[in-house]
Formats: sequence, C-alpha cells, structure tokens
Amino acid sequence: MAIRITAIIIALMGIALAGGGAYLLSLGGSAYYLLCGLGFLIVAALLIARKLLALHVYAVIVVASLVWAIWEVGFDWWQLGPRGGVIILLGMWLLTPWIRRPLGFISPTGARYGASAKPLALAVSAAVVIAVVSMFFDPLGQSGDLPEEKVAAAPVLGGNVPDGEWHQYGRTPYGQRYSPLDQINVDNVGSLQEVWRYQTGDVKRPDDVGETTYQVTPLKIGNALYLCTPHNLAIALDAATGKQIWKYDANSGMNPDRQHQTCRGVSYYRDQAAAAGAPCAERVYLPTADARLIALDAKNGEVCTSFADGGTLHLEKGMKYNPAGYYYSTSPPAIVGNKIIIGGAVNDNYSTEEQSGVIRAFDVNSGQLIWNWDSGNPGQTQPLPEGQTYTTNSPNSWSVFSVDEELGLVYIPLGNQVPDQLGMGRSENVEKYSSSIVALDINTGADKWVRQTVHHDLWDMDVPAQPVLINITKPDNTVVPALVGPTKQGDIYVLDRRSGEPIIPVTEQPAPGGTIPEDHASPTQPISALNFRPRTLEGRDMWGVTMFDQMVCRIRLEQMNYEGQYTPPSLNGTIVYPGNFGTFNWGSVAVDPERMVMFGMPTYLAFTSKLVPRADIPPKGQDEKGSEQGLNRNDGAPYGVFMGPFLGPLKIPCQAPPWGYVAGADLRTGEIAYKHRNGTVMDMTPLPLPLKVGVPGIGGPMITKGGVAFLGAAVDDYLRAYNLTNGRQLWEARLPAGGQATPMTYAVEDGRQFVVIVAGGHGSVGTTPGDYVIAYALPR
Repeated sequence: MAIRITAIIIALMGIALAGGGAYLLSLGGSAYYLLCGLGFLIVAALLIARKLLALHVYAVIVVASLVWAIWEVGFDWWQLGPRGGVIILLGMWLLTPWIRRPLGFISPTGARYGASAKPLALAVSAAVVIAVVSMFFDPLGQSGDLPEEKVAAAPVLGGNVPDGEWHQYGRTPYGQRYSPLDQINVDNVGSLQEVWRYQTGDVKRPDDVGETTYQVTPLKIGNALYLCTPHNLAIALDAATGKQIWKYDANSGMNPDRQHQTCRGVSYYRDQAAAAGAPCAERVYLPTADARLIALDAKNGEVCTSFADGGTLHLEKGMKYNPAGYYYSTSPPAIVGNKIIIGGAVNDNYSTEEQSGVIRAFDVNSGQLIWNWDSGNPGQTQPLPEGQTYTTNSPNSWSVFSVDEELGLVYIPLGNQVPDQLGMGRSENVEKYSSSIVALDINTGADKWVRQTVHHDLWDMDVPAQPVLINITKPDNTVVPALVGPTKQGDIYVLDRRSGEPIIPVTEQPAPGGTIPEDHASPTQPISALNFRPRTLEGRDMWGVTMFDQMVCRIRLEQMNYEGQYTPPSLNGTIVYPGNFGTFNWGSVAVDPERMVMFGMPTYLAFTSKLVPRADIPPKGQDEKGSEQGLNRNDGAPYGVFMGPFLGPLKIPCQAPPWGYVAGADLRTGEIAYKHRNGTVMDMTPLPLPLKVGVPGIGGPMITKGGVAFLGAAVDDYLRAYNLTNGRQLWEARLPAGGQATPMTYAVEDGRQFVVIVAGGHGSVGTTPGDYVIAYALPR
C-alpha cells in the first residue's frame, strides 16, 4: 500500500512539474522543471511495477538536481533549500523499509530482502552534507571595515544643539542622525537594559486605513521629550522617567480616503524675543492628517492662539481642488530663523484633481505666508495673490527637509506628479523637478539648483529620504560642504550642496523602452558611482518554500514585462525592482561627520504594476479604504494601475532573500565596506524561528560617537545595535510591537545616556501594532 500511495504522489508531482516546466520552457525559462517532472513520472511508473531501478533513477534525479542547484546559486542555503527540500525528503522516504522491502526479492529459503539503495543513500547523504555546509556560507554578503580615522577634528554637526539633546527629526538641521554622546559604546552596549516604558493610548482602530503607522522620532529639549502619534496626539514626557507631562489631541478625525495615517514628528521652536517663561515662548508645532499645522505651548500643551487662525494654520488654502483626505502632513516642518517651512503628502494615484505639492514658508510666530515655491510654477515665489491657486498635482514633498542656515538653503526631496505611472501631459516644469532634490533660498523660496534622480519617472521613484548634510574632506585636504541623498532606486548621491554638482561621479546609463503608445520613456537614467542598486532579476533568483511555488514564480517572471530596472509600466504587467518601498525610504541613512562614513539599511523587494484601462475599473466601493497597494484608480486619467509586491502563490516574495541588509560606506571614496543580512523571520512565519534571512525594513538608523549604530525597522520586532566599523550585531532587545521608526539618543541631568525608540507597527509590512515609547540605558 505504501509503495502504491508513494507512486501516486510522485506521479502527481511529476505531472505538475512537467506541465509547468514545459510552459516555463516555452516562455524561455529553465528546462530543469520539465526534465525533473519527466524523471518523477519514470520513478512513479517503476515503483508501480515494483522495480529496483526506481531507486537508481531517483538517485540520478538527486545528483542532477544538486549539480543544477549549485550551478545556479552556489552555496546559498536559502536558495538551495527550495530546490532540494522536496527532493531530499522524498529520497529519505524512498530509503525506508516500507519502500525498499517491496522492491527487494525473496530468497529460495523464503526470506524477504529489501532492495539495496546504496546509490540513492550516497546521493541523499551528499545533498544533506552540502546543505549543512552551505549554512555557514553567505555568498551574497560582503565583509569589511570602515575607516576608523577621525578625519574631522571638529566635525560640523549643524545647528546649535547641546550634545545631550535631540532638537530636530535628524537631531540637527543637517539630518545626520548622529549623536556626539559616547557613554554607550561598542564595549558596553551589550549591557543595555530597558529603564522605562510609556504607552500613548493611541492604538490602531478597526476603521483605520491599512497604512496606519507609528513612525515618530521624539525630540529632546531640556528635560522633556516631545512626540506625536498616528492619530495626531502631541505628547510631552519627562526624559528621565517617561512620565507624561501633557497630552494634546488635535481631533483630526478619520477619513477612509487618507492613504496614510501617521506622524513622523513634531517641530520645536524657541522665541528668542519672548521673556523666559512667557506663554508660548517655547513652541511645539504639530502637523495633522487633516492638513493643519497647530502651534502648542511646549510647557503645557495649550494652543498658542497668536499663531495663524487661533493657533491653527490651514494648509489647504490656495488649492484649486480640495477633496477631503487627499492632502495632509506626515513629516515635521523645518524651522529656520523666523520661518517654518512645510510641504505636504498628496494621495498617490487617486485622481488628476488633487492638491498642489507647493512648499511654503510661514512666519513662525504669526503664521503669515512669506513665500511659496510650486514646482509646477517655480517662478512665482511671492505669496500667491488672493483668488489665484497653486498648480494642481505638482510634484510634492512629503518627507523631511534639511537646512544649511549659513548657505541660506533648504534642501527638499521631491516626489512626482500623480498619476505616478503615467507620464503623458506633464509640463516642462514637472519634467524638470519631478523625483529630484531641490535647493531653495531660505529667504525668497527661489530654487538655486536641482538634481534629478529619475528622468520621466514612471515607477513612483520619488525621493523619499531626508538629504543628509556633512562636510567632506577630500584626499587633497580641501573641505567640501556636501549633501548625501539616498534614493528608492539605490543610488546614494553625494553632491556639493552649494551647487548640486556631484562629488562622487554620476553618469547616464541606457534604460529600457517600450511604453504604452501614449507615453514615452527616457532613453537614459542617472546612476551614482556609490549605489546599492540590485542586479537584474533572473530565473535563478526566484524563490519559494518548495520547488513548485518557485517554478510558479519563474513562470510569472517570464510572463511579465521585465528588462531590468526602469522597465516601463504596461498593460501586460511589469516587474518594478527595486519596488515601491525602495532601496532606501523615509528612514534615510545616518552619517558620522568625524569619520565621514554612512550606515544604512538597503532593502530589496520587487513590486509589480499593471495598467488598467479606464473602462475596466469598477465603481468605487462604499467601504473602500485608502491604499497604495491593489487598484489605484487614477480618476480622470485613461488608466488606473494595479500594484503590489511580487509574491508567489503562498504570498511570500518571489525573489530570493536576503530582502534587507545593514551596510556601511566610505563617503570620501564611495566604497561600500560591508553588507550583512539584517533581521529574522521570527514574526513572519507561524513558527517563531529566529532565522537570519535578511528581511525588508521601513525606518532609519542612528549613530553615536561611541561607534554604535542603532536600528529597528526590520519586520521582526527588535531594536538592534551594530558595530559601525564592521556592521556586526552587538545587542538586541525584543519589542512589544513593530519598531518601524528611527531611534534617537540623549543624556539626562546626571549624564546618563538613553536610547529611545517608538514601537507601534507599520500597516503595509504587517508588523504588530502598538503604542509604545521605550527607553534603554546602561545599568547604574
């Protein structure tokens, strides 16, 4: 009975492999699955006939599969596993007495002898040995050391921020995410322990949109921490104890049309002209999900009614179209001098009639408009006259700005005009500024330079990361004020921030064509010499839990349009890699201004996009919620777009891991020193297995002078510390929810250094939701 059931199972597997393999071969893919399927069918037939030859044929399959797998992927255990798992398990079963005995013989004395299976046993043993050995190799990693020389004796950190404080999203206006504190260092970080925990009370609700995320980095000024929550609560905590000082609720309500429900941070301002202790002498500015900016007294959380309209600035003013839920602020504005400079997030791919992406500077005390820069009408920076409106759907900036007050420039990471995947009808200005980094004059709003990172963007490759400012000492000892700009496509632009000219070379490289008839693609795209771009996906890069879903992924790869990065969107469906999460996102990178090195978390996750003709788009459902995945309607455009991660039939990525690394690079030479798999599948699988696959992440890193880099971000619920020099993990702490936020550090009055992270989860990556603020320090 056992041999008959085994034969039927192997035959069914053979039919699936041969049928799928034949189709894959017809698409131009590997012939392996067809040949393997035919081999399975032969083995099944021999088992039914009770022939010993079945075991020998299966031994050939094991050896051939092993050779083919090593030829394709080398000694990468995570790639060998799907190729050989089913085959080896079946081989082990075929070696059991229940199979071998019926294939044996009966002696003249009547004794039954099981079939000898030495060839199969040797083949299976060899495969197991190679599998075990491959666990100790990482052919895709890169080991090395960053230089430890302190090149800058007196590094420029930007702004006048005391060492023990954290005044802006990236600590200073330069956005370096670097702290000069060194009490916590590579030798003692392993002793960190939790010292307090606070819960905000703002938890994910049943009626929330999918992209409800907790991404805030708190500020630390004096003895207080200031932060916001996804539903726009502003909170002040005692920095030493985590006790609540005050809480303010902006009552921003709920709207299913919001694509994002999040708050990355608040902004702090001290009025130097106000008397000490006067009401609103120190302020916290809270951006909200319903397009408001609210000024609060930093001491007690009360509204500063002298600002704007009774304490509230309404950001929808000047918009030709103002559909509720389509425009909001998710990132803290920049404050410089007497100006508060703010952009806004616009829903991707909802409609051609959405709000403008205008950048505006207001008087930080009164809320009066000082200047406006609209990338659709960049020459008009004087406050817009009454009755006029900003350009509909002009490229917007939803991320964090950086400021060099000495140069008088604010640096804006810009997105693209919606619809993201349709480029027809874009104006000359939109083509110029879309997906770029722009330097604006702080006083006038006039643009001083623009560096575009994608030409005629059809892939939603907006610039998501705060530009990082650092002074770089070149080999000839000249010092250049530089800007480090991470991008979704994996480039790290290192530019002279005075002019936008490259310090590390940028070249134009040929790009694929083949758009829909109404559109066109740029024949070339820029590439920085310092980049973390992935190589073009091939069949061998497809993955799965078994050889069967791996084969399906290989079929899907061949079915879709894909000629590498920048393959245009299509009606057939296109693979977009890197995908919409990007290689780098809003978490940006951290830089050490003394050593002039960077630490980041490159992520690799392919997406797909498929254009949908207007006639094929169904009416909007009553309970439909805002989302960037699934059908993006593009109302008013000839096409919608269906997009999401490139997943296999078991809803895991089709591309093989690693999907996430930690990496270090030398900003003086442009050399990447190391890349190590980051994160485990602990919280991604039914069984909590801490397997270090290298998982995707959303969030950012932070560096200290003690040589330690801190990072949450990965889709397992941990905060980790790494040696900045070599990227090796030094410490980790289990979080009660997803840590998709950037950590920060500060010192309290007695000099004790704290590290703080917010743990609240992330909607699109599916991590555990929560409302936690957690602080760590060394034992006393």
